[in-house]
Amino acid sequence: MSKKPSPSTIAVNKKARHLYELSDFVEAGISLTGPEVKSIRAGRINFLDSYVDFRDGEAFVLSLHIAPYDNAGYVPQDPDRPRRLLLHAAEIRQMAARVEQKGLTVVPVRMYFKQGKVKMEIALGRGKKLFDHRETLKRRAEERDAARDLA
Repeated sequence: MSKKPSPSTIAVNKKARHLYELSDFVEAGISLTGPEVKSIRAGRINFLDSYVDFRDGEAFVLSLHIAPYDNAGYVPQDPDRPRRLLLHAAEIRQMAARVEQKGLTVVPVRMYFKQGKVKMEIALGRGKKLFDHRETLKRRAEERDAARDLA
């Protein structure tokens, strides 16, 4: 019996769950350079305001900040460049159509290593309204109070 190694999480986009109702999670590879991978291994990544855009039948993650690696050498690194996501063409077409028709957004949820490769989990998200945020906070507070009463 072989045991599958669990993917080791690099970073999680906590803001995505706060701002969006997430559905349809998809695992995607990401096209990176060597120094970017080393910087990711050091945990120097920021998801702030990042999203997925579809152009010419390809998917790109925008506004994903990967800090430049200190020992990268003479080639300058752009920390905010668009990075191509590695998805099947059918997945790209399906997600692009849903984004266009229903006004959804595709956001990166987390980044992790799987068998030595950097993977990104992306999801379709519908923006929450202010009352949705309040309702979520209220529900969490009630659950916390109930758990406290049982303990």
